[in-house]
Amino acid sequence: MAFRAKNRNPPALALGLVALAVAGCASRAPVPEWQGNAADALQAFESRYLAGDSKGAETEFQIARSALTATGRADLVARAELVRCAARVASLDFEPCSGFEALRDGAGPEEIAYAAYLEGRVARQAANEPLARLVAHGVQLRAARITPQDIGAAVDIASAQGWRRPLLAWLGVQLKRAEDAGDSETAARLKRRIDLVSG
Repeated sequence: MAFRAKNRNPPALALGLVALAVAGCASRAPVPEWQGNAADALQAFESRYLAGDSKGAETEFQIARSALTATGRADLVARAELVRCAARVASLDFEPCSGFEALRDGAGPEEIAYAAYLEGRVARQAANEPLARLVAHGVQLRAARITPQDIGAAVDIASAQGWRRPLLAWLGVQLKRAEDAGDSETAARLKRRIDLVSG
């Protein structure tokens, strides 16, 4: 298995998929331990973050980051930071991607382009995985280019995957829209659903 310096599908990579960090087996040589550790920890980070476990997610992310920094390769660490930022965008947390920005000088063109995508500054075709689609909806909302149908699709994706954190965020968007429209019946239904997810 080889850690790729550049991935031809940045959305998949930056969504926390193992492909982002670890590519397919390229030889029969033993796989360095750091690769498996980083991939496993990034996957665990993604799962915990989307489930709403902030503390557990941060622990897993630091394990992954430690394995990657041991290589001395800023591009790999930058990719891990994009995993974290993409999960945040999917959950409508639009704080700056400061971890990536600190490594921008060592990042490749794909990483830089993906960071711009997460900021809503460039368009990109999303991969067909649930998280890639949810990130794309988050980018649309951030760039004020989202439709009510897209918001509903984001709710459906988060619900189908059992991702508590993004589901609550997207239900909150729907609730605000209903309240702004004076639709008290829909707002009451959404509040009940939010209470259920929060419970």
